[in-house]
Amino acid sequence: MDWRPGASLDMLARRAQLLARVRAFFADRLVMEVETPILAHAGVTDPHLHNLSTTCRLPAAADPVRLYLQTSPEYAMKRLLAAGSGPIYQIGRAFRDGEAGRRHNPEFTMVEWYRPGYDYQDIVEDVEDLLIWCLGIPYCSRVRYADVFRQHAGVDPLECAIEVLRDVAVRSGLNAGAPLSRDDYLDFLLGEVVAPHLGNERPTFLCDFPASQAALARLLPGDPRCAARFELFIKGLEIANGYVELTDPVEQRRRFGCDNARRAAAGLPEMVPDERLLAALDHGLSACAGVALGFDRLLMAAAGCARIDEVQAFSVTRA
Repeated sequence: MDWRPGASLDMLARRAQLLARVRAFFADRLVMEVETPILAHAGVTDPHLHNLSTTCRLPAAADPVRLYLQTSPEYAMKRLLAAGSGPIYQIGRAFRDGEAGRRHNPEFTMVEWYRPGYDYQDIVEDVEDLLIWCLGIPYCSRVRYADVFRQHAGVDPLECAIEVLRDVAVRSGLNAGAPLSRDDYLDFLLGEVVAPHLGNERPTFLCDFPASQAALARLLPGDPRCAARFELFIKGLEIANGYVELTDPVEQRRRFGCDNARRAAAGLPEMVPDERLLAALDHGLSACAGVALGFDRLLMAAAGCARIDEVQAFSVTRA
């Protein structure tokens, strides 16, 4: 049995240096570092994300309580924002079941931050500033989701029929027996057809995702077909996901319900919405924007690594 780390000691030193650079970036901008629980009473409703869970014996509970390892610190950090924390960031571990491979590990490091008062353009520029600070990258490009789908997949992702998406996906290598949802076809085409063209010359922000993929983002003013959401790509690798945050508790509860309907259609168990998050939104969350950045992937991009286990001390196969 190989007990040695997967990453070289030089890479681990580089990892420590990059972590220090990230912390210095936020300290320079007076963004407070916070810590939130990895274990929580609620998981995520998103049908494309799957929580790991465990049971815990609590003194006040007659039976063991099921707790969920968080796929992101987003819910808890928004509760801090609603409590008046001001700008905050966190560097912590996140967990996603079923995600393991060349670019994925079930346990990974996420950098997540929120900026009250920031709009769409502000938060994109904030990510760009972080890349300049940490990697010395001078500037990034910006493209719209619909434009690059038309260019590389030959379809209009906002208007074309689902049958067209299915046919293009099948021609592009999708092997699916049962019909999939519109967003499943779009996700496949993004990953297999569009993403390889993104961020090859310079980091690229893919902006204005379809409204059906808004997650916890606001819709674009003037174009309800799109969300104020972006992803950052470097050499075809998704590095970050950010958006202007949804602050309406009624709409957020509706979206959680839609998520669970999609879960039911896919044969997945229903997930109880996070009532503490909804209560925080009901209390009042001021206008803000946030970003979740995969730290391991940022280091992969900076070091030119092809596999995530090259930048982690012990991936799941060595844990």
